[in-house]
Amino acid sequence: MNTSDSAGRDSGTEKLTWMDRRRAKIRAEVERNRRGDHKVPTWVLAAVLVLVVVGWLAFIFLAG
Repeated sequence: MNTSDSAGRDSGTEKLTWMDRRRAKIRAEVERNRRGDHKVPTWVLAAVLVLVVVGWLAFIFLAG
């Protein structure tokens, strides 16, 4: 029984460690975004989104 108890604690500790790493990674990304260290400017992402939506709408209205 001791081995199953210790195995349970080990997996719990491992999960916390993974969760802490994930939180740190997210915090680092948020800090980078606040500083403006974007790889792709926001206006480019917005333009691509608009193009995709307009493309879908054109496809729906022209094909139908």
